[in-house]
This record gives sequence, C-alpha cells and structure tokens, in this order.
Amino acid sequence: MDVQAALEAIAADAERGEMVFSIDAEIIRRVQRALDDPDCPIDQLSKLISSEPMLSARVVGVANSVAYNPSGRGISDVQSAVSRLGFKALRTLVTAVIVRQMQEGVQSPEHRRLAARLWEHTAHVAALARVIARRVTRQDPEAAFFAGIVHEVGGFYLIARAAAFPGILDGNLESWHGDGEARVGRAVLHALGVPATILEALERLWDGYLAMPAVSLGDTLLLADQLSPVASPLSELAGISHKGVAADIDLLVDDEMLSSILAASAEEVESLTAALKS
Repeated sequence: MDVQAALEAIAADAERGEMVFSIDAEIIRRVQRALDDPDCPIDQLSKLISSEPMLSARVVGVANSVAYNPSGRGISDVQSAVSRLGFKALRTLVTAVIVRQMQEGVQSPEHRRLAARLWEHTAHVAALARVIARRVTRQDPEAAFFAGIVHEVGGFYLIARAAAFPGILDGNLESWHGDGEARVGRAVLHALGVPATILEALERLWDGYLAMPAVSLGDTLLLADQLSPVASPLSELAGISHKGVAADIDLLVDDEMLSSILAASAEEVESLTAALKS
C-alpha cells in the first residue's frame, strides 16, 4: 500500500472536518461553552457534566488523584470535583474524553490493542508533563497536562481511520514520523479548537528538538514524551525507538537532579495516570 498517499487522504478528511465521535456531541459543546464563561455557576456546570457519564466519571476520578488531592480527602460527587479541579483542568478532561472516544470507536481487535497502548502512553506523558512543568520548566502545569492529553490525537485519528485503508498499520510507518503525524495532528487539533500556544508546543514535539536547558512548553512535552515508561506504538511502527533515552536525560534543576524530582513525584504521576486510564 502507498502509505504516504493514505496519510494524505486521512489528513485531507480531517482538514475538511469530517470526523465523527460517539459521545453526546451536543452535551460536550454545552460543557465547553459553559467553561468559556467565567461567570458560569458551578452547580449549572456540574449538572451538565453529570449528564455525560464518561465525562463525569473522569472528572471525579481525576479530582481524587494525588495530583489534585494531596490530602487524601476523597470526594464522590461531581460538584465537589468541579470545585476542586477548576475550569482550566476541566477543559483538559473534556478533550480527554473526546480523544478517548477515538480509541473506543476502533473496531478491529488488533487496532483496539494498538489504540489502548497509545492511550496508556498518552496518560503517562500527560501526568509527567504536569510534574515537569511545575518542577522543572516552570510552565503552566495545566497547559502541560492538556498538551500531554492531545499530543497523540493525530495517532488516534489514524487508528480510527485505518479500517478504510487496509494494511496501513501493518507495514513500516516511516512516513508517519514528522510530516505525516504533524499534518494529521494539526488538522484534528484545529477541529477540536486547541489554543495556539498548545499547537506551538506540539510543533516543537513534531520537530523533535529538545532545548537544553528545557524551558518552554514544547520542551516540557518532549521531556515527558521521552521519559514515558510506555513508548508510543506508532513511533515503534515508524522505526523510532526511545529505548535508553530516559537514562541519558538527567538535568540539574535548582541544585536537584531531574531523576530525584521525578522519584519524589512518582506517586502523583502514578495516581494521575491511573485516573486517566480508568
């Protein structure tokens, strides 16, 4: 199969906005509009979120993670979770539900396994990005969390469309790395209304250049991607291996090594990753 031609066709579909998600799109749009209104009452927003089961479960789960609940005081209702997380984190979770639905819409068992591995990678990168932003690069942790959630969105769309292009995921995906991933990812992210600052960080990720010292949101994302214990299966299909990269990255940050920062934050990362994967 001509993989390059197939990727161009998939990207063109995304650029035309021809994407279908199995969640209740109207509820998601109403939640997004409410989040754009800083004066939206919390009880009104909570009712909207509660009407979408997957979103409400994700909101409560993340609110109980160590990242947002260091005191260990558990909550079990959506309104308390909304109050704890805040609107910025909620925007990320709305997008996470949309991305996760791309995974759920995959029909082939083999492709579903591939999508599941990609989501596991995504969850690790998002959790690591949040910690790295706060402790290393001094970026907005919630922006980094959001960037981590959406950084493989083009890959999820590729897997979701694979049934229409038999064999595309069976061979070498070398043409996916770089231009292919960037074009498809860019189109899907535009369709989701992702902010320009996040797109800029993702362009740095697709470019693959990690600045030293790491200071930008793009650097944050690159570090998280390279330090993730679970590699992207699409990168592996493209012949890109991060094996051994993590061992080579140990930066000095304010008299503390990156490895010790991550070790101290391991429980936070593990808890947030588990909440995203559940």
